[in-house]
Amino acid sequence: MDEYLVASAKAGDRRAFHLLARRWGKKLAAHAWRLTGDVDVARDVSQEAWVEIVRSIGRLRDERAFPSWAYRIVSRRCARHIKGAVQRRDLAEAVSAEPPEESRQEAETAMEHERLRAAVRRLPQSQRAAVALFHFEELSVAEVAVALNVPVGTVKTRLMHARRKLRDALEGEEQCETPTC
Repeated sequence: MDEYLVASAKAGDRRAFHLLARRWGKKLAAHAWRLTGDVDVARDVSQEAWVEIVRSIGRLRDERAFPSWAYRIVSRRCARHIKGAVQRRDLAEAVSAEPPEESRQEAETAMEHERLRAAVRRLPQSQRAAVALFHFEELSVAEVAVALNVPVGTVKTRLMHARRKLRDALEGEEQCETPTC
């Protein structure tokens, strides 16, 4: 019976194609459901498969091969759907794992601050104290001199040497971030 319906459908008989779809529709939808695990997706995939079957039935050489040919079309459609779903899921996970632009900038700023703090910790104690009071506590040079019990000129000299060391240390780190370091 199927061979006759396929041959008639290939010849353009719409009624034969309708009967063929009634005979095989549920079986192909059940196959799609087994592959996808989702009734709605299976329904959509099997409908897409039927569109492909209608368009390409004329190229089917052996009418007896219709069942395996139709199952293969449904299987390919399911595989495409599953692959697309996996790609969409992976993309969604990648996007959700990516920090927002503001968070990325905050993280970069925090890393820069940590690099600066680490460089300050490597300074000699006298220069570290002058930098901390002047830059972090925002004291004037005169106030730093009073706090450290040293002349104003000494504070200025310590700050000058500390800035030079910090600049060299931070520029050296930036240069060593290249692949050749």
